[in-house]
Amino acid sequence: MANKEILLVVDVFSNEKDIDKEIVFQAVESALEAATIKRYGNQIKARVSIDKKTGDYTTFRRWEVVEPDDDFENGLEFPDAQILLDDARQKNPDINVGDFFEEEVESVEFGRIAAQTAKQVMIHKVREAERSKIVEAYTDRVGELITGIVKRIEKGSVYLDLGGHVEAYIAKEDMIPRESFRIGDRVRGYLKAVRSEPRGPQLFVTRAAPELLVALFRLEVPEVGEGMIEIKGAARDPGARAKIAVKANDPRLDPVGACVGMRGSRVQAVSNELAGERVDIILWHESEAQFVINAMAPAEIESIVIDEDKHSMDLAVSSDNLSQAIGRGGQNVRLATELTGWELNVMDASKAQETSGAQANKTKQLFIDQLGVDEEIATILVEVGFDSIEEIAYVPVNEMLEIEEFDKELVDELKGRAKDALLISAIASEEKIETAEPSQELLEMEGMDEALAYELAGQGIVTLDDLADQAVDDLLDVTGVDEERAAKLIMKARERWFAEDQGELG
Repeated sequence: MANKEILLVVDVFSNEKDIDKEIVFQAVESALEAATIKRYGNQIKARVSIDKKTGDYTTFRRWEVVEPDDDFENGLEFPDAQILLDDARQKNPDINVGDFFEEEVESVEFGRIAAQTAKQVMIHKVREAERSKIVEAYTDRVGELITGIVKRIEKGSVYLDLGGHVEAYIAKEDMIPRESFRIGDRVRGYLKAVRSEPRGPQLFVTRAAPELLVALFRLEVPEVGEGMIEIKGAARDPGARAKIAVKANDPRLDPVGACVGMRGSRVQAVSNELAGERVDIILWHESEAQFVINAMAPAEIESIVIDEDKHSMDLAVSSDNLSQAIGRGGQNVRLATELTGWELNVMDASKAQETSGAQANKTKQLFIDQLGVDEEIATILVEVGFDSIEEIAYVPVNEMLEIEEFDKELVDELKGRAKDALLISAIASEEKIETAEPSQELLEMEGMDEALAYELAGQGIVTLDDLADQAVDDLLDVTGVDEERAAKLIMKARERWFAEDQGELG
């Protein structure tokens, strides 16, 4: 059947919507297929093929080729849409299960298609194509600044019109707190994600992420865009305060001054874009301790104690400077923690000194008692940073020789005494465990037997509280204990804790 009207519809839709003609042809074919299926009471399957040059189209009724199913009469679950393999092969010997057997049938006229059905199918296909086109166009732009006009506001979330029938979405949680917009306002944001979804927004924008701050400085400071200044990190309390770390790749440049700009013009432009957010520009430093000191500005740090294992730093500041170091609601130390990646603990310098002094005295006495050294040597060991017998035993000899007061003979003697002290301590601990006996309450606990109680005691689990402190995995090496029994034993041991808690609540 020929129909020039089809070619006209395809041209109009393709030009108006800027959609590939092939997509529109598929939409028309779908509409004709839907009309054909409707003619047969929605029981059959159909396929329509359009000649893209002439507008001619042919309609085929389709049957899926299946094996016979004994659960249904004639072996077919859907007789109007299925055909048995043997029957299909009588007409097409090469056909297989899963293929479709087709026969040409009379086509419905394009002009008589239910207008609403055709329109809905075509609009749906066109919308799908438009959405795919948007995703394709913006996927490579994730991480960029985009600007749009506020189109509508729903429950605190904002929809932006980016032009060309493209919308972007800023969720309420991605807005700067207390920031409000009106329809028609021009808004800039950071494109954080592009997702292909059948309905709803596809472009997701944020104004609260640290990445927006970085992107704005890249826009306002040419040296950043050119790579002469590198932004090493950023942290934000959106709408209130932010910190950004910068480093100069050109030694002739002052990275902080360049980002501040003449009379603060550059940083002020960024602040204005972020609803007045105060921005601290921090000089990045390769020394992590110095970087933390810079990040805590304007607070002045008196001393730092670094714990590499916990990846934390204890920062001592004067009493007068304590509130400034912490910031309102902990804001300053929280942003510095986020910026540097270190867990920062701020404390009063006088209290820190007292704590440090008490710990130093305790460590010094430990060295005197276990190494048999005098107070002078113990003091030197503490002052240079040793805080355990293990460190003295295993630190490289050359590092200890760097201590001015120590020679090789003394270092060897100290390391030997430290290793002896560790060995004696290990033997004592082992003997204590071997001779340990389970408490009476552990022996009498429901589900416990004597052999198990003694084996647990040999591992240092002597009382009910000791058992209650264990995790299931801790008991799996014990003879005759699987996960289920371990869990039951631990929960039984904890019953007393629960009873005590309920008594306190009562």
